[in-house]
Amino acid sequence: MAKKRNAPPGQRQLRVGEEVRHVLSELFTRGEVHDKSLSGRAITISEVRMSPDLRHATCFVMPLGGEDIDEVLVGLKRAAPFLRGEVGRRIRLRLVPELSFKPDMGFDHAQRIDSLLKGTDDV
Repeated sequence: MAKKRNAPPGQRQLRVGEEVRHVLSELFTRGEVHDKSLSGRAITISEVRMSPDLRHATCFVMPLGGEDIDEVLVGLKRAAPFLRGEVGRRIRLRLVPELSFKPDMGFDHAQRIDSLLKGTDDV
């Protein structure tokens, strides 16, 4: 039976996504990623969404304070092969997913809602 395109993610997708998120967070916390755009930055991995076949992982990231997000995304793209290799070493999967990185706009959205609720909308 075919899955619907807009079906919610399955339990396995959620579990693998969370494991990938933990591995990436650990790598950034321990400073194991050596890229000039990423060194010395606190990067939050808020979510990892897995494709239904677990071959692709979309990682939603935000540097602390949201500063220089474009530079961070370029650095993450350069570091993706290293990060993928580390994910493959630390998680037992048949196929190691390709990693792609996108900015997490949830923080901006939450801040906008908060300012609207407080009545201090600066936009």
